[in-house]
Amino acid sequence: MARKIDLDKVRNIGIMAHIDAGKTTLTERILFYTGRIHKMVEVHEGAATTDWMDQERERGITITSAATSCFWLDHKINIIDTPGHVDFTVEVERSLRVLDGAVAVFCGVAGVEPQSETVWRQADKYRVPRIAFVNKMDRVGADFENVLQMMRDRLGARPVPVEIPDKVEDSFEGIVDLIDNVYLTYREETLGAEIDRGPIPERLAEKAAEARRRLIEEAADFDDALAAKYIDGGDVTAADIRRGLRRGTLESALVPVFAGSAFKNKGVQRVLDGIVNYLPSPRDLPELVGHRPDSEEPVVIEPRDDAPFTALAFKVQTDPYVGKLTYFRVYSGVLEVGRRFQNPVQGKKERLARVVAMHADKREELKEVRTGDIAAAVGVKFLTTGDTLCTEEHPVLLESMRFPTPVISVAIEPKTKADEDRLTEAMAKLAEEDPTFQVWTDDETGQTLIRGMGELHLEILVDRMQREFNVAANIGRPQVTYRETITEPAEHRAEFIRQAAGKAQYAVVTLRLEPLSGDGFEFESRLADDVLPREYVAAVESGFTESTDSGILAGYPMMGIKAILVDAAYDEDNSSELAFKIAASMALREATLKASPRLLEPIMDVEVVVPEEYMGDVMGDLSSKRGRIQGMTSRGNVQVIDSLVPLAEMFGYVNRLRSVTQGRGVFTMQFKEYELLSEALQSELVARIRGVV
Repeated sequence: MARKIDLDKVRNIGIMAHIDAGKTTLTERILFYTGRIHKMVEVHEGAATTDWMDQERERGITITSAATSCFWLDHKINIIDTPGHVDFTVEVERSLRVLDGAVAVFCGVAGVEPQSETVWRQADKYRVPRIAFVNKMDRVGADFENVLQMMRDRLGARPVPVEIPDKVEDSFEGIVDLIDNVYLTYREETLGAEIDRGPIPERLAEKAAEARRRLIEEAADFDDALAAKYIDGGDVTAADIRRGLRRGTLESALVPVFAGSAFKNKGVQRVLDGIVNYLPSPRDLPELVGHRPDSEEPVVIEPRDDAPFTALAFKVQTDPYVGKLTYFRVYSGVLEVGRRFQNPVQGKKERLARVVAMHADKREELKEVRTGDIAAAVGVKFLTTGDTLCTEEHPVLLESMRFPTPVISVAIEPKTKADEDRLTEAMAKLAEEDPTFQVWTDDETGQTLIRGMGELHLEILVDRMQREFNVAANIGRPQVTYRETITEPAEHRAEFIRQAAGKAQYAVVTLRLEPLSGDGFEFESRLADDVLPREYVAAVESGFTESTDSGILAGYPMMGIKAILVDAAYDEDNSSELAFKIAASMALREATLKASPRLLEPIMDVEVVVPEEYMGDVMGDLSSKRGRIQGMTSRGNVQVIDSLVPLAEMFGYVNRLRSVTQGRGVFTMQFKEYELLSEALQSELVARIRGVV
């Protein structure tokens, strides 16, 4: 049975970072020092606790977020270790949605990298308070102050160092604790479990005193009592500083920063202290408000065990032993195993037959779930990502989740007839797990297409189909998911007047299309109330929206369009909603033809890190791929090239970069925006799709 603990002593936190910053190693050390595991293992050995998938252990990267828990200073810490690769950003997105705080891990050499920015912005969106850990201070080129400055410049953050590392790089020795004003060293013979505390060395005294003064001033901005004591020259205690830092962190106004080396077992316990001291409990969060399923009436969710049960499902996972696992976060109330809950999103009622606490891929049976818990329901049928769990007596809907749009697709087909049914089942289960994995059939070619966030994303999914579902499949070359838009205003009057099955159909619609910035749609009716019944206006909007799923140039989804209903006519006896939907679709198509339609291609933000001697070759190669160099910076002993490159040019780039740099270059990319495809390339692409060439 789950251990009961006061809600003030619960921390639900995520570990987030760019790939290879060391977050999984940090998680592993946290589990070791808290006694959750008893053997320290390494990520590069393929033995990390939270990297439990075969694909993770083979590649040495985190692919799926893994949940676990531990205890530190009488506090329960529920941890989700999230992926750092941009292809799996959905795992970070849905984890941050249900977490109360986060630990952002930065490499002491590379600092703030592209995916660091992405996950930071995701945390900003959900207003998740953070602390930061500058890792790898033992590496050549490590620069603590540079990382702090990058946090200010790139993230717009207010980093507040609570310690400073001593003798970084190969000679990294200890840490100055600015709050308690002591010098910490970690005993190697106990793998850093034992810590020696002593006076700050004389050579660091002046630097530490100045850093502590700045720390107190930062904390005093959020605590009037501390500010008064500091101004009056009183004795500022460690508790005073922690109180001010906690308030600033809970407001997401500042970020306490720690330093160390998880791999060398230095500084990890201080991060645990920081989680307990500065990150919020469920009671510290801003008021959570949902609404009634049948109205917009607001409902305040109070984080109390004696409040009505409310939870949010944030992840679905297929387990080879127990079947479907649905992870959920409890925001209020208690639900016992065997009791029923309501799913207002699906309009279903289900019984919580079995619930488990997760430790990576291991399960611990629970008899109940309480406020603040993160658990997994076993075998529930209808619960999916973003659904609310509540009681029938107190129905409520929590805000669901939005996920990024997939940008790459490939054709897939079973190798044999026997694989057909298994392939369909496998794709359905994986699509249920991953909202950024989509499956659909091309009506013209009859091909089954799968869409995802990148080559690695789809590669992992196909590998899982083969291993977990025993499906053999053939995969086509990756295809870019383009978009279609218009570049000029245009207007068209469409008439739908038919005689069908002895009944007349009548609808006349005039739509004006205008280009719209961004990736959405807008619909506006400029008709007077007596020109067209309200239900027919809604039908016109529905016809417009549905028709944007397939553009006129190459059948890609449309975006960036505003449709204005400027005129219409109807017949009281012969008009219908269907007739107006069809007329709106006709008007959209013809107006689009007049509005200079164009294709849009996805542009990726590409960061390439290379030794200086290869910089010219890499820049030339990027330029040959229609890339635009945005800037170059030095990072330790390597050069960083920032560029914008069309996704269509980036397939197979990892092999090209290895060839150009003799295996010494690395790159990351993430979706930036859609841009107009050149007219020459558009003509070539459209002709190829239509089978002209």
